[in-house]
Amino acid sequence: MVGDYPPYSVVEDNVAQQGDFINSCPILLPISKIEDTGNILDGEIVKYNVIILSQSCDLEPRGEEGKVNLDFVLVCPVWPLSKFVEEGGIHKSKRGKERLRRGIFPSFHLLHECDIEGYERECLYVDFRQVHSVPYDTIQYCITSVGKRLRLLPPYREHLSQAFSRFFMRVGLPLQIPPFSKNI
Repeated sequence: MVGDYPPYSVVEDNVAQQGDFINSCPILLPISKIEDTGNILDGEIVKYNVIILSQSCDLEPRGEEGKVNLDFVLVCPVWPLSKFVEEGGIHKSKRGKERLRRGIFPSFHLLHECDIEGYERECLYVDFRQVHSVPYDTIQYCITSVGKRLRLLPPYREHLSQAFSRFFMRVGLPLQIPPFSKNI
């Protein structure tokens, strides 16, 4: 446990939420060179361990039909911290890991280690450079077939959401208002 707030819980419900971990989630990756072959596109299916980034309110079934607001769910891969270190360079250094912890690398977000029995894992990092859109039905299949899964809890889930927002809102804009004169 970290402070007064545990970072994770184990859940067994059938409702996907932001912060849910999906292991071996199938992701369709198109080939890198697309040729005009009509309506056929080559690709491959890879399986990543991911975390759901879509808002929980958009994933809740509503109404009599139990429909959700989304057809697709945003996910990002999660990797063990040891993989970050393997990349070498600044990532390997103590300074690089500290910068990751402090949120200085906007492309990544560091998550706590997990000490829940049966779900132990080292610190993980979320890679925002790989955002994938997975059909909602695929996510539902994954969570119902696995049974229990790990879920990131508040306030850590909100930290993840804010980090994801900061990554996408990085925009360099010119300052439109000229400096005030010294007489004002």
